[in-house]
Amino acid sequence: VAGLGNYGLQGTRHSVGMAVLDRLARQLAVAEGWRADGRCCADVALAAAGGLQLVLLKPRRLMNLNGLSVASAAEIYNLHPEDICLVHDDLDKALGKVAIKLGGSARGHNGVRSCISALHSNVMTRLRVGIGRP
Repeated sequence: VAGLGNYGLQGTRHSVGMAVLDRLARQLAVAEGWRADGRCCADVALAAAGGLQLVLLKPRRLMNLNGLSVASAAEIYNLHPEDICLVHDDLDKALGKVAIKLGGSARGHNGVRSCISALHSNVMTRLRVGIGRP
């Protein structure tokens, strides 16, 4: 599960994917388990939920380069694009509304575009979190 955003701009609507992962880590009782992983240039926490082993990932790159971190982590943890869920902001959804999208285009989102490019696939599941238009 990759929370897309701009690492240095936590707390902004554009980095809501990282905020969702922080909340998920608290819910899964692994919030103290975040560690910087230089191999994929990201903060990583490992968790278990519903019989699954999860890799929570917050890239330490700008949004346009998030895909490099996601692809590196996929290689390290032996994950395929269909195993990956991207959590990201969506300007076209009202603030706080969420939607799940299975694969498809980036719909203009630079972080998703970066992931599609780096993984050479567009099959990743996306959790789109509405941030509304300013």
